[in-house]
Amino acid sequence: MSTLVERIAVPPQRAAVVQDCVDLIDAQVKHKSGLSGMAIKGAYATIKTIKRGFVPGVVEDLLNDWLGKLQPHHDRWAAGGSGTFSEFVIARSDDVAEDLLQVTDERAATTTHTTAKKAYERMRGSAKKNVVEAIPDLARLIEKHMATAAAATKAAAATTAAPAPAPAKS
Repeated sequence: MSTLVERIAVPPQRAAVVQDCVDLIDAQVKHKSGLSGMAIKGAYATIKTIKRGFVPGVVEDLLNDWLGKLQPHHDRWAAGGSGTFSEFVIARSDDVAEDLLQVTDERAATTTHTTAKKAYERMRGSAKKNVVEAIPDLARLIEKHMATAAAATKAAAATTAAPAPAPAKS
């Protein structure tokens, strides 16, 4: 069985996965409220203003690592978890959030983007809560792209397996 990276983080699907992740982040930030929501929105707007393309670039750079952190959850689900992959991941949101945050913590520790690093450090205390809130949408996004990849693989196999047409008679 192939890995999540091999299934959904390769062209041509990778670009759609990255864009869907960026859209998910945008939507999550947009729906934040209260004082912490204002802080998150402000930090996010600052990052997006200072460096155009920063968020898609980070998603592009970290996608394989994030999927790598999700792989053990996928493997446990595939080995006998009940329900959908989304349901399996949602039921383990706290653990999944910690795994995903390990990737961003490591990246923040080594980044040269000081503004992004400072914003991340200010927001890190509430990051797990925010990631947990995003897990249902993230899980459905991954499931959608796994289905798309499976359909593309099946279609390619059917095309390859189809017999060649008989030569036309003159």
